[in-house]
Amino acid sequence: MRFKLLAGIAVLALAACNNAKVPSPPATSGVTDAMIAGAADGEWLSYGRDYAEQRFSGLTQINDTNAAQLGLAWFADLDTARGQEATPLMHDGVLYITTAWSMVKAYDAKTGALKWAYDPKVPRSKLVDVCCDAVNRGVALYGDKVYVATLDGRLVALDQKTGNVVWDKPTIPDGSHMAITGAPRVVKGKILIGSAGSEYFTRGYLAAFDAQTGNELWKFYTVPGDPSKPQEGKHLDAAAKTWSGDFWKLGGGGTVWDSITYDPVTNLVYFGTANAEPWNPAHRNTSGAGDSLYTASIVAVNADTGEYAWHFQETPEDRWDFDSNQQITVADLTIGGQQQHVIMHAPKNGFFYVLDAKTGKFISGKPFVDGINWASGLDPVTGKPTVNPEAKYEITGKPFLGSPGAVGAHSWTPMSFSPKTGLVYIPTNNTPQLYAPDPDWKPGTTGFQLGIDASGGNVPADKAVRAATADALNGALIAFDPVAGKVKWKVPYPMPTNGGTLATAGNLVFQGTATGEFNAYTADAGKKLWSFGTQSGVLAAPMTYTIDGEQYVAVLAGWGGVWDVSAGALVSKKITPNISRLLVFKLGAKGLLPALAPSAKRVLDPPPPSGTPEQIALGTKLYSNSCSVCHGNAAASGSLNPDLRHSTALGNPKLWQEIVHDGLLKDNGMVAWKGQFTPGQIEAIRLYVVKRANEDKALGSD
Repeated sequence: MRFKLLAGIAVLALAACNNAKVPSPPATSGVTDAMIAGAADGEWLSYGRDYAEQRFSGLTQINDTNAAQLGLAWFADLDTARGQEATPLMHDGVLYITTAWSMVKAYDAKTGALKWAYDPKVPRSKLVDVCCDAVNRGVALYGDKVYVATLDGRLVALDQKTGNVVWDKPTIPDGSHMAITGAPRVVKGKILIGSAGSEYFTRGYLAAFDAQTGNELWKFYTVPGDPSKPQEGKHLDAAAKTWSGDFWKLGGGGTVWDSITYDPVTNLVYFGTANAEPWNPAHRNTSGAGDSLYTASIVAVNADTGEYAWHFQETPEDRWDFDSNQQITVADLTIGGQQQHVIMHAPKNGFFYVLDAKTGKFISGKPFVDGINWASGLDPVTGKPTVNPEAKYEITGKPFLGSPGAVGAHSWTPMSFSPKTGLVYIPTNNTPQLYAPDPDWKPGTTGFQLGIDASGGNVPADKAVRAATADALNGALIAFDPVAGKVKWKVPYPMPTNGGTLATAGNLVFQGTATGEFNAYTADAGKKLWSFGTQSGVLAAPMTYTIDGEQYVAVLAGWGGVWDVSAGALVSKKITPNISRLLVFKLGAKGLLPALAPSAKRVLDPPPPSGTPEQIALGTKLYSNSCSVCHGNAAASGSLNPDLRHSTALGNPKLWQEIVHDGLLKDNGMVAWKGQFTPGQIEAIRLYVVKRANEDKALGSD
């Protein structure tokens, strides 16, 4: 007995010496690894439903013969008026969602009764570190817990039945400009999460945390650190050769802000990495060109240890913000008469990649959108792009109108794959963007740090040009054949950034739109069968489940995200209001939404224009490169953030300084910019907005 006691003490001491790296045993009750792997059709236990992230359900009660009979079973209004991007999870009759600001809610999946709610109380000032709204894409379920990663960088475990906090752990460095918007993933007793922030001098990573204790088990850095110090793995020694100069002082980027996929067949975790930082290579690879590994790549690591297995860089030396963080899907495809275990990926850069799941070997890469001009194609053997010399704007010194733009041919909105049709259903965007170098750029302290000059992309005060611009920016739902490398069918949309997709064995594809519809199409041919007016744009992906023998389809509505906050009103045909709701449908239901309240008419009443041409030019550049990210192209905002042309501070230079320079409204998200701009620069921005407001008043617009 004494020997056993001493042995037990020794084991505990060893665990302590290893900094708690010994993982807790996997869950044996509640939601288990086997349940997630089995992915029963009646429940939805993981972000993409199953480990393969196919977002395909075998349910057939709702199908192509009766989808027109769908109706609203119940809805729940949400208490966060920002973009809603989460996929609900369902287990044991309870529907779990996150909302903007990383709040969590649990509902009775049949009746919609709220069971509990949790608010992590994210400081609103964190909004300045987020490119694309205060969004969250969902929770993870494991054992008896619910896991949420918060915008301010915490990983929180909640009790599934009560919502009470079990543990709350920081995951990002203290004082970091990183944030978290993605959904955690569960892998063999570990919770995996990365972070966002590749526009803010950050160093990307993927980390694994013990599901029971929250202790970090391993961390995989995606870009090298200070080359004068030992790197955290041999993979970083190799990556360091693809960077130059003092890149590490600016972070490097490569954040893992969304896609994380586990494959039990290979025991590998695949994840995508974000752009290199700054965007302009001239300011990061100051001693010469380099591929900047492992940015804009798919990386595979061992699920148990986090050790490097392989990588495939989709966009070497990325200078266009071509993140590879889009969903990675695992499938078995018949290619050339042989079945192959593959991963499929449709990243921002516009090419659809099929790679060998075990080795990362390039199998194919075909365009899934028209108009790609940054590259003429991919090498058929290596998959490396042939880059258009004109796209290297930092070398030519000239602006480049790139297609796709930074919003991407496909962004985070999830695609789905149907093994029945063999097709992948992708929400696509057509949003060209002007890229221009800024040779005078210097690193700052607040907001985007890109090294480019975006002012050339401002839409002028010309109604005809504005209309033509809005017409040219749009989106589509496409059904892509990954084996043939071709689009089989396409549904065009008037706006980009439409919602994610769900495919079912009932020969259906569900998708919400930016203009406020939730639609059902036939999966084989793209025929529209049913539509429901959601009153607000839909960004999130739908899911489906069964309760008491009835099939339900659920989706979050609530307009926001990058297109609203950054693009704004001038480049959109329609901006829906933000009405954030959880909507749940079933056959034969007759529910109705409340009538929309009339929107208030806004009248422009700016002070008269003033300022020197030099001040206006300076204000134009500063606003375009920093302020437009939240307040819209040419100072015309979308539906979420304040429209500065209507600001009460516009005619009050002192109040304007107190807000922008001193951070008077920091608790509302408008932090102090005194580390980035001088009072004179802030006044120049005000004068530019005054000019813009007067231009639009003269046009008769609001």
